[in-house]
Amino acid sequence: MILNEERKAEYYKALIEKRSDYEGVFYVGVTSTGVFCRPTCPARKPKYDNCEFYETAQQALLASFRPCQRCRPLSHPNQVSDIIRLLVEAVEANPEKRWKSKDFRALSIDESTARRQFKKRFGMTFVEYARARRMGLALKSIRSGEKIIDTQLASGYDSSSGFRDAFSRIMGGPPTLLDDSCILKATWLDTQLGPMVAIADEKELYLLEFVDRRGLEREVERLRIRLKAAIIPGQTAPIQSIERELTQFFDGSLTEFKTPLHLMGSPFQKSVWEQLRQIPPGETRSYADIALALGKPTAYRAVAQANGANQLAIVIPCHRVINSDGGLGGYGGGVARKEWLLNHEKAGGQYD
Repeated sequence: MILNEERKAEYYKALIEKRSDYEGVFYVGVTSTGVFCRPTCPARKPKYDNCEFYETAQQALLASFRPCQRCRPLSHPNQVSDIIRLLVEAVEANPEKRWKSKDFRALSIDESTARRQFKKRFGMTFVEYARARRMGLALKSIRSGEKIIDTQLASGYDSSSGFRDAFSRIMGGPPTLLDDSCILKATWLDTQLGPMVAIADEKELYLLEFVDRRGLEREVERLRIRLKAAIIPGQTAPIQSIERELTQFFDGSLTEFKTPLHLMGSPFQKSVWEQLRQIPPGETRSYADIALALGKPTAYRAVAQANGANQLAIVIPCHRVINSDGGLGGYGGGVARKEWLLNHEKAGGQYD
């Protein structure tokens, strides 16, 4: 891959800063060690003159570099560790269990390591993860007609006030007030451009964003408050659907997403998002183009705001909107990802 000096400097800066929004955009071969790495590799950073940059892992392999054993560039970014996988499987085997120190020792897992890895991966400690899973089952039991006291005891709480407090922290409200509320499930999805979070109910997808998007926590909180919803870890049919479709999209075998979506916005925002979905893959439009298509040629600033309010990255392709002068403009997932997505689509899914 032949890069100009400006692009090399950009990639080297991203490497030094361990920028996660460059995951999948480039790989770096280190001539002094003979290994190639992903941008977020925790290893000591090489000198600029010892770096060679590649668009794909295959290119780095063909250039005789071997994969780094620390950042494992041949796996998905942030692929789950054996510790996380083992603990998630243990929770699923007995989701009502309340974990104690002896349970970690029985699995030969350090409790602090589990806490740290789950915090990095899911934004919550392992104990919080297990509690959320337990509370999800508690809510299901309550809705199926079981008495709250029975659910409380089954969840491992001797005190009703302790149960209500724990329930409220996770679900966003006490159990007696959630009979008619919305339950959303959240899942971490590994993609070629880095991890994303998907949030859905049993019928529709509400949110799909890169986990390092600025302001993501506020987006999720607004979603929860607006819907008066509880958001807990879990899978639903729309999440399984979008996971399959994202794999096909990155493989180049899918250009149109079929996963049902729940659009939360004003009528104008929804009209903008519909225009975005009508932009063919491999093509771009400016904010002014979209405003004109809507019959409101002076509303390009409002179009830009609606574009930025999109909570369904890639599926509603706000990455296909560029500036009138041809510049890429901004993107919530990072401009490097936007450029990669556009190149991927222009190449008919063959850009890696």
